[in-house]
Amino acid sequence: MADIGKDIERPLGQTVRAPRTAGKISAGVIVATLVVLAVVGVSAAIALREKPFRKPQEVAVSTPKVTAAAEPAASPPALAPAAAQKVETPAKMGGPQIIHVQTEEGDSPPKTIVIRDPSTLGQNLKVAHIPDKALIEASDTGPLPIRSADGRRPFDVYARPWSGARGARVAIVIGGLAVSQTGTQAAIAKLPPEVTLAFAPQGNSIGRWMQAARQGGHEIVMQVPLEPFDYPNVNPGRNTLTVAASAEENLKSLHWALSRTTNYTGVMNYMGARFSADTAAMEPFMAELGKRGLAYVDDGSSARSLAPDLALKDGVPFVAGDTAIDAVQDRGAILKKLDGLEATARAKGTAVGIGSAFDLTVDTVSSWIAEAKKRGIEIVPISAVAIDPQKG
Repeated sequence: MADIGKDIERPLGQTVRAPRTAGKISAGVIVATLVVLAVVGVSAAIALREKPFRKPQEVAVSTPKVTAAAEPAASPPALAPAAAQKVETPAKMGGPQIIHVQTEEGDSPPKTIVIRDPSTLGQNLKVAHIPDKALIEASDTGPLPIRSADGRRPFDVYARPWSGARGARVAIVIGGLAVSQTGTQAAIAKLPPEVTLAFAPQGNSIGRWMQAARQGGHEIVMQVPLEPFDYPNVNPGRNTLTVAASAEENLKSLHWALSRTTNYTGVMNYMGARFSADTAAMEPFMAELGKRGLAYVDDGSSARSLAPDLALKDGVPFVAGDTAIDAVQDRGAILKKLDGLEATARAKGTAVGIGSAFDLTVDTVSSWIAEAKKRGIEIVPISAVAIDPQKG
C-alpha cells in the first residue's frame, strides 16, 4: 500500500526511472547500428569509384604507343600481343634505333626502351626504288654507293626482307638484265620477287629498270666485268678490270660500273677467272667494296678465286654460287640443276644458283619455284645467304 500511495503523490508527467541494465542494452544496439551503416557507406563509396572497378577494361595494361628516335623502313618487332598494341611505322629505314614506349595516358618518362637493329628487316618495299641520299656519294660518272655517316651499308638498307626461318633456303641470281629491253621487262615481270636480279653495266636504261625491279620486290646487284684468262679474245665488255692495269685505273673502271644505278646490295663478277686469282688486282678491288658497304657475289665459276679470304679480311659480305643453272639452254637440263640446288639446300641449309636472263631460263625458274615452295623450300634474296664478317 505504501508503494501505491507514493505513486498517487508523484507529480503528473513523471515516470518511473528505467532500470540501469535497460540503458546499457540500448547503447549497444546504437553502436552496432552505426558500425553497420559505416561499413555500408564505405562499400558504396568504393563501388562508385571510377578506377579501377567502374571501368574494368582499364584494369589491363595500357595500350603502348611506339615512337622511334630514328626513321626505320619497316614495322618494328612486336612489343606486345597484336591486339594490345598500336605501332607507328615510319617510312624510311634508319640506323640502330632506341624506341620509346609510352602508355595511352602519355606517361613521361617512357616506361620501356627497346633497342633493335633495322638491318635485320631490310628496306620497306613500298619505297625500295627510292635511293637513300645518305648512301650516295656524288662522282663525275654518277652516284656511287657509300656507307652512311651513321655506319649503315647499302648491303643492309637495300636488302629484301625474308622470313628469317632456318629451313631449306635457295637463292637464285639471274644476271644480264638491261642488255635486252624486252628480255629485261619479261624477267622483272615473270620472275618471283624473291629472285635476285643482276644488272650488266653496259646495258641501257638501267635506272628505269632498277626502279621497276625494286618496285616488284626484287633485290638487285651490279655485275662488274673482270678479266678472264683468254682476254682480250674473250672480252667481258667496256671498262673491264684487268691485272695489267694499275689499282687507280681499276678503281676508276669499278666506279664507272657502280655509278650506273643505285639501290643494290653488292656486286657480282662477270667472268674474271684471271683477275680473281691475282692478289695484286683483287686486294684493292675488295677493299673498295668493304669501304662502300657492298657485298661480293662470286658466281662460282673459278675454283682459284681469292674472293672468300679477301672478303673476310676486308669485312665484305660474301656469297659463292653453287652452280650455273643454265649453262645448257635446255629445260630438262635447267630443271635438273634446280633440283640439285634443292637437294643441296636440304642437306646444308642453303644453296645458290646463278643464271642469265634468257627467256627459257626465266620461264623454267619461275615454274620450278612455284613447285619448290609447295615442297617447303624458301626462295630467299642473295643477301639472306651471305657470310657477313661484320655480324660474326
